[in-house]
Amino acid sequence: TFEYFQLDLHRCNIGDAEITSLSESLKSNTTLTALYLGVTIGETGATSLSESLKSNTTLTDLNLSGNGC
Repeated sequence: TFEYFQLDLHRCNIGDAEITSLSESLKSNTTLTALYLGVTIGETGATSLSESLKSNTTLTDLNLSGNGC
């Protein structure tokens, strides 16, 4: 049975600090398969996110639409 777990942070008031914290969690993520980040991501957050995705093999759907950077 395939289980689909998603986190939708679209239009949430989060910034680079929260994206960086989330990115740390993504490094060891084994359940989240979809992440929707319709928020403005700065350079620090984008760097943290990209680094975390190098080791994440569970996340299959990343939506960055609405990112105002």
